[in-house]
Amino acid sequence: MSNKVKELKLEIDKDTAKGQYTNMALIAHTKDEFILDFAFAYPGQSPIVNSRVITNPQHALAFLRSLEENISRYESKFGKIKDHSSNITREQN
Repeated sequence: MSNKVKELKLEIDKDTAKGQYTNMALIAHTKDEFILDFAFAYPGQSPIVNSRVITNPQHALAFLRSLEENISRYESKFGKIKDHSSNITREQN
């Protein structure tokens, strides 16, 4: 079995490439799907969902692992990320 990682080339249109700023995420799930709503919360206004991702449990788990790996690399390079929601620094496992 080969452990070679194939390079994946993605195409992206101009509007999608601009991205959407988000500072809030809401996550729900059913037996078969995970629903991730990304929103922009502004003081004094109701948060506005600007992107919804629906995926299966296997892809949600792969996303979690990839995000954990990327956060670990980020913190190795730039230092621990302060968790402002609880006013503590995230602990490494």
